[in-house]
Amino acid sequence: MSRTLRLWVLLLGAGGLAALFAVACAGMPRFGGAWHPYGDRAVHAALAHRTANTIASVNFDQRAFDTLGEESILFGAVLGTVVLLRQTREENRRQPEPARVYPAVRRYALFALPVTLLIGLYVIAHGQITPGGGFQGGIAVATALHLLYIAVDYRALERIRPIGRYEVGDAAGEAAYVLVGAAALVSGAAFLTNVLPFGTFNTLSSGGTVPVLNAAIGVEVACGVVVLLARFLDQAVEIEETP
Repeated sequence: MSRTLRLWVLLLGAGGLAALFAVACAGMPRFGGAWHPYGDRAVHAALAHRTANTIASVNFDQRAFDTLGEESILFGAVLGTVVLLRQTREENRRQPEPARVYPAVRRYALFALPVTLLIGLYVIAHGQITPGGGFQGGIAVATALHLLYIAVDYRALERIRPIGRYEVGDAAGEAAYVLVGAAALVSGAAFLTNVLPFGTFNTLSSGGTVPVLNAAIGVEVACGVVVLLARFLDQAVEIEETP
């Protein structure tokens, strides 16, 4: 195929896509109007599966396969960071020197640490019935651990952050999501179909597989962010290049 022909194929494809896009935009509901077909269908599907949080239903039930892709992006980023920022033979590890922490900062960080950790765990556990979920709660949990770095020093953070275990937790969260989807195949349904009992509406056990997938995301995000920050902090605090 010549270059001119390839260009014409590209232009025809782009023109067809633009025409379809224009038709789709023309058929969208008016901004601020009372008719929202996609939103109405999403709410109806969430209620049918006893999930009070429609966003959680969309993420972990109606389009759970897309969420697997989003989770895998973070997992791949963590894996790439671990490989690229590993210690090389030209680098030496030195003990970080403790820095002075202002008493007000120490008091605030030590107070905020358990509160932030509790909030993060609460957001993960209640993701199917209240705003939030595994993504948001996982970030809060990872942030809570690093408040110890702000309140004390880097060595205190290292004592509660065994990297190997968090790397295993990151992989376990990713694997758990895939295994839940595979369990649906065993039951004869499609991958990631919501096959568990839906339970009682607006309770922690409601939503079928939604709370299970939400918890898997929470574990993967929390552990993944801890590992990411650990690798970057190691480069900034501990590792120095040999002269």
